[in-house]
Amino acid sequence: MKFEDMKLIYGYPLQLQTSNTIGQPERFSCRLIGCLPGRSILLSVPKLAGKLVRFRPGQKVVARLMVDNGIGIFASIVETQTIDPYPILHISYPDNVSFKGIRGATRVAIDEPVQLINLTLISDQTVSGNVVDVSVTGARIEAVATFGEIGHKMQVTMNVAVANIVRDLTLEGIIRSRGEVDIQNMNNTIAYGVEFLEPEEDKRLLLYAFVYAQIGSEEIIGN
Repeated sequence: MKFEDMKLIYGYPLQLQTSNTIGQPERFSCRLIGCLPGRSILLSVPKLAGKLVRFRPGQKVVARLMVDNGIGIFASIVETQTIDPYPILHISYPDNVSFKGIRGATRVAIDEPVQLINLTLISDQTVSGNVVDVSVTGARIEAVATFGEIGHKMQVTMNVAVANIVRDLTLEGIIRSRGEVDIQNMNNTIAYGVEFLEPEEDKRLLLYAFVYAQIGSEEIIGN
């Protein structure tokens, strides 16, 4: 796919990934300002802790953006970063944009703590567990304590990070499956398959952004 084929509007959000001085990935949010096909792409300069992030000429970056029902990804090189008359990041124009389609049930492996409340039982007891994979339609949750049976309605709260923005996300769901993970362990871990109920619009947007970001981060582009 060609970059121009996506027909992006100005202000369209993108995510840039770079590596820091010790080789760890860093991700920043920015927006499309403009482009000159075949020459360069102009982006807003991301901020970190209220300050403009500094990029150096020749620095390699990977850009990701959500398009239609998937994620577009391309590798680029920083050409220059200007300050006047306003901050602009110039990156090289990509030859091609890779596209990864996403089905609603596409799951990604994660390991994030989660707080659970059984809404079917008359109790406000909170149980701790871990989300081990997640999609936009549900999740697999492992916990040592029993927190519900198949058919029970649950409240699931987890901490999600999207482009350096961290939020608490609380969703409701139904337990669709359960089974022991390690029957040899005295503290048997139980795995639950939870199907999310349709969340409110703002929560749905946050869930989609989080899942798509995790899927995008699994893509490997050669440096």
